[in-house]
Amino acid sequence: MAIDLIGMTRKELEKLKADVEKALEKAEARDLRAAKKAAEKAAAEFGFSLGEIAGGASTAEKPKRKYTKRKAAKKSGVAKYRNPSDAKQTWTGKGRQPQWFKAAIDAGTDPSSMEI
Repeated sequence: MAIDLIGMTRKELEKLKADVEKALEKAEARDLRAAKKAAEKAAAEFGFSLGEIAGGASTAEKPKRKYTKRKAAKKSGVAKYRNPSDAKQTWTGKGRQPQWFKAAIDAGTDPSSMEI
């Protein structure tokens, strides 16, 4: 079966590519089913199930963890500076400077005067 790739248009080539990818996916699924069936048959010859050989978990399910570690919530830093015009706005002194802090510095305010 010879296909003339040179004589095909771009759309025809893209359709052919999509068809080939679908066919490959189907072939992979078919091969996987055949491999599982063969492995189950081999395990049954020795009196085991495939799940027992695989470590107690069935092949269709992933093993569930009984205990999962939870990440601790990040603690917000302690505020070091307060906006003189709006007391609700604070800054820890770490990371990017907020606009109100930059504006106050540009206006000539001393950073130590904004410390809490």
